[in-house]
Amino acid sequence: MIAVLDHVQLAAPQGSEDALRAYYTDTLGMTEIPKPSALAARGGCWFRAGPVQLHLGIEQDFHPARKAHPGLRVTDIEAYAARLAERGAEVHWDGALPGHRRFFSHDPAGNRLEFLEPLDG
Repeated sequence: MIAVLDHVQLAAPQGSEDALRAYYTDTLGMTEIPKPSALAARGGCWFRAGPVQLHLGIEQDFHPARKAHPGLRVTDIEAYAARLAERGAEVHWDGALPGHRRFFSHDPAGNRLEFLEPLDG
């Protein structure tokens, strides 16, 4: 039986690791975690915030995920959106999900990310 989601992997183009590190650590506030040595030679980078892990893997024929996306639950969504905007990330608010405040943004590789907070806290 499935117990928990371990991580989400997104793809990125070769040579994008520095831009990804800046975005996921400085902009989103995640911590980079080391990749196992057997996987490190493939490139890419892994990040964590609490129990949430995002893995960015290098894909030779890369195309960003424009529709598919991880949904990341945040606290104090207004302040979090302001943090992203202050660091140069675009924030696109969307009111279509009942019971939630949410916005979308894109990482430096163009992958879509959803940030949401339930209205009931």
